[in-house]
Amino acid sequence: MLLKAQHRLKDYRPAQLGGSHPRAAVLMPIINHEAPTLLLTRRNARLSSHAGQVAFPGGKLDPDDASLEACALRESLEEIGLPPAQVSLLGRLSDRFSANGMIVTPFVGLIEPDTPFTPNPDEIDTIFEVELARLMTDPRQHTDVIQDDDERWYVPSYTILEHTLWGLSAMMVVELLNVAFQVDIGLDRYPETSTLRHLPPRPSRRRPS
Repeated sequence: MLLKAQHRLKDYRPAQLGGSHPRAAVLMPIINHEAPTLLLTRRNARLSSHAGQVAFPGGKLDPDDASLEACALRESLEEIGLPPAQVSLLGRLSDRFSANGMIVTPFVGLIEPDTPFTPNPDEIDTIFEVELARLMTDPRQHTDVIQDDDERWYVPSYTILEHTLWGLSAMMVVELLNVAFQVDIGLDRYPETSTLRHLPPRPSRRRPS
């Protein structure tokens, strides 16, 4: 399963966004178990931004970062103690605008099961995993409808243990499942049986004329 996923990610040409918006990068770590898992974190509830939310390790591009890939790896080391040398980067997914106006670039990485993690208590409350096979069944509790300028996204919300995976991180998961594992899922549609929850429109990113 992972070998085919690696080839698909290598050949994928994700959407890239330009402009003067601040940049950030995250790492989507796949753990190479017999039944592969996706690693996630829950952010510290005391943080000033996205407190308590489920997310992938990552953060804002630093002036000293040589690239967005370097940013994702540096942040993963700082947040969960994951050494960059332990990560095999498989590819990148499409840039996404966050609710606070950043362009976020996700990178998919493969790590081995015996890799140790040490969460930074100032940033991360917990680290947990979810089997990719479970996500492939699209076990959403409901679908969030997000209006972003002229675009409308149908974003799944998943409950994993006591955690809720939604928003930007869930959008990245949808693309990963579709591209790497050919799961019939997208942000432009939703299952007919899913309950819709309409979220407030995001602030416009357009500059005044």
